[in-house]
Amino acid sequence: MTTLHYIYDPFCGWCYGAAPLVAAARMQLPVIAHGGGMFAHQNRKAVTAALRNFVIPHDQKIAQLTGQHFGTAYFAGLLRDNDAVFDSEPPITAILTAEKLANRGVDLLALIQNAHYVEGQRIAELAVLSKLAVKIGIKRDIFEYEYQNQSGANTLAHIEESRELLQRVGGQGFPTFVLEQNGVFEVINPAPYLGDLDAWHARLISSKLTETHEPLNVCGIEGCVSYDSSQSTIKP
Repeated sequence: MTTLHYIYDPFCGWCYGAAPLVAAARMQLPVIAHGGGMFAHQNRKAVTAALRNFVIPHDQKIAQLTGQHFGTAYFAGLLRDNDAVFDSEPPITAILTAEKLANRGVDLLALIQNAHYVEGQRIAELAVLSKLAVKIGIKRDIFEYEYQNQSGANTLAHIEESRELLQRVGGQGFPTFVLEQNGVFEVINPAPYLGDLDAWHARLISSKLTETHEPLNVCGIEGCVSYDSSQSTIKP
């Protein structure tokens, strides 16, 4: 069996930019999501002017390169909400919960990304995550009960496992796509396929296609940084 491993973070703009690739991949093979915890634990961030001024130009670049829509409620609302916190743990817990209850973790991730980047909602809050879970057919009380089971140590263990996988395959950050075929793991640079789903579908079924040398744009694993392989440097 061929499987696509998707190492992501809910607050990673490049992951949102690659969301159409995830949706397209799911039409032809299993996709397993691995939450990397970019803003988890000690890396959680309050929304400040410094954070806002850093992420806006990056998000504008992502929108330009991928065609993904970033809403006014995000740019002019959430990013100016000084009471909001970027914490990857709660949404990753929610995704684990949806996967455990209904095998719908990746579906919930898509809704979480839309809620954050388009609707400007606080996706680190359980009330928001519960409403999104209801949208994919999970009863709120059942979701919130299992959410408590998945939170804390279980979520942190998942994040650690995701980071170990990232290191093992030589990934640079989020998103990292890893095609597993017959026990062989191969990292795929998504950059050449953004906006070209036909080429993406072809790449997923063939290990013989040659990768181009386009820059690999990802979010760093320890917070708000962006890695550009064409410059071979981590940029704060």
